Amino acid sequence: MASQRELTLLEAMKRFSTEESAREFLEKLRWPSGPVCPHCDNGDQSRIYTIAANAESKVRAGLYKCGDCREQFTVTVGTVFESSHIPLNKWLIAFYMMCASKTQVSALQLQRQLEIGSYRTAWFMCHRIRFALSEDTDGDLLDGTVEADETWIGGVAHRHGDKGILENKTPVVSLVERDGRVRSQVVSKVNGSEITKILKEHVASTARLNTDDSGVYAEASTLFVSHDRVNHSIKEYARHDATTGRLATTNAVEGFFGNSKRSIDGTHHNISRKHLPLYFAELDYKYNTRKTTDGQRTIDGLKTIEGKRLTLKARKSST
Repeated sequence: MASQRELTLLEAMKRFSTEESAREFLEKLRWPSGPVCPHCDNGDQSRIYTIAANAESKVRAGLYKCGDCREQFTVTVGTVFESSHIPLNKWLIAFYMMCASKTQVSALQLQRQLEIGSYRTAWFMCHRIRFALSEDTDGDLLDGTVEADETWIGGVAHRHGDKGILENKTPVVSLVERDGRVRSQVVSKVNGSEITKILKEHVASTARLNTDDSGVYAEASTLFVSHDRVNHSIKEYARHDATTGRLATTNAVEGFFGNSKRSIDGTHHNISRKHLPLYFAELDYKYNTRKTTDGQRTIDGLKTIEGKRLTLKARKSST
């Protein structure tokens, strides 16, 4: 893969011009040493058999049979592409379009440009791709200087008295390693216990925490090496501590929120609370791969498709 030309839009259109070429590309990416059975993980090439394509018996190209478990499979089995009737070349072009976009791509745009049969199908394609891009943390904790903040996404804000309660909006908490990664989580409410739980789950105890002066971070102060606050109420946005040499600021996480809101507002009319985690999974992925090229971001994203299935029924029933 490394010897191939950079994956630009024009190059993607060439490489994925047919379903067969797209399948061959994905096979080389997913199975660099040859097919591996997704049912039993058998990678012994002497025990993997190619089933010849046959139009009359409706055997499609790229079908294999495992000599160990006797199951048949293709390169899409066990991925977000499994059981899709959309041609694989359209899937890969859609993947490139979403990964290469600096903001976001609407389902209507995919439907028009890739000639997808219905808006519903294009919408579900976008969600499958976002689901593939979602991070598997597996206990991988953020470290160094970590900025934490919360924002609200959605409809018009209605404030009631001094409590500043926001209705018709969904709260999102994001954690940003300074000059590093971001990790966002959609929450039902913002309070001390919820914030503390998120910080414990995603931030190492050796980290230096930076927040604003909100009281929801008070309990978290004792969990980390240090906790520096900036007081936005007096228009303080950055403060250099001459004694410790630390810069107290939340500019990085606030910048991420600003870009995310512009991206969402500029592309989508409305996002429900139920689906918002997938949109932030895409935003997080793009932020975390911001220093790579569009092509490499696409290829890295395609490497995350395995082991991730998302069904339309599951999206409808999820909460």
